Amino acid sequence: MPINIDRFEDESEDTLDITEGTQPHRILTFLAANDDQAFTQTEIYEATDIPRGSVGVVLSRLEDRGLVRHRGRYWAIADDDRLASFAAQQAASSASTTDDYYADTDT
Repeated sequence: MPINIDRFEDESEDTLDITEGTQPHRILTFLAANDDQAFTQTEIYEATDIPRGSVGVVLSRLEDRGLVRHRGRYWAIADDDRLASFAAQQAASSASTTDDYYADTDT
């Protein structure tokens, strides 16, 4: 999808698109949902279905922005108040799709 030339000229090269459905969003959602664990790139690839070659690039960009942390082979969501909020929002969203509000009732 093309963008306006003014946006092209004004947008920083450092801009990272984290809108819903993008690879960064999918990785952040996965890590936020599992904020008590750290994962290898392979485990993230398997859990998110993002192409194997893209996972490392996305993780590096997220790390540059302080959104994930990295030690050895393992990656985890960063310790950041903004991300705690993101994790809570993701958990609430997941709970709302799995609660019994929409369940069939026999009444």
